[in-house]
Amino acid sequence: MGRIAVDSVTVRYGDRLAVDGVSFTARAGDVVALVGPNGSGKSSLLRAAAGLLRCGGQVRCDGRIAFLPQDNGARAALTVMETVLLGRIRALGMRVPETEVAHAVSTLDRLGIADLAMRLVPELSGGQRQLVFLAQMLASEPAILLLDEPTSALDLRNQLSLLSLLRGLARGCGLLVIVVLHDLNAAARFADRMLVLCNGRLVADGPGGEVLTETMLANVYGIRAEIGRSNEGVPLVVPICPIGCGDDP
Repeated sequence: MGRIAVDSVTVRYGDRLAVDGVSFTARAGDVVALVGPNGSGKSSLLRAAAGLLRCGGQVRCDGRIAFLPQDNGARAALTVMETVLLGRIRALGMRVPETEVAHAVSTLDRLGIADLAMRLVPELSGGQRQLVFLAQMLASEPAILLLDEPTSALDLRNQLSLLSLLRGLARGCGLLVIVVLHDLNAAARFADRMLVLCNGRLVADGPGGEVLTETMLANVYGIRAEIGRSNEGVPLVVPICPIGCGDDP
């Protein structure tokens, strides 16, 4: 079962402090959304948690990690099926057993992209490639999923489908999912917790109903906004205008 403990993590790029002493813990079954304005340190924190960036402090993980970057930079002329099978590289020899192919097909089917199996990855749209590399992650059967803006290239239907799938994996399979999102309403709907970063610091941590306040949005995002509720009681952020453009918070 996946668990991660981030203790006073600091990330620097030369003299610039990108992540400033962030600490949090998360465990199997959680969906945690990292949110915050551009340049707040979300991607740097996620990469540090994945062990891909040198950092100060400490990151302790229990379970295999799979990391999905925002830009996968796919260039190799592999088919979708070949790309997903790479996620099973630990289990494969020189020949691919039929059971592994069936596993890959099942993973693609869960994401609604089984029809792309024989397509070349570089020929796909950005959103389709994102789903293919998520399928590769899932095929490796990780305990912890770290995803950097996985919905950025997806249409609305696929955004909802993907976030529903991630929540289902956390609930049904006991995965720990940590995901960077810009859509605060999606984060409030699908995540159990929201970690709000601002200037590299963790400024709020809790359920969407506690974290999403007009004061936080003014202080962190610099906007005036109203907070409503859906019929299911989920917080809804309604942006009004930037602060400093003739309107007070």
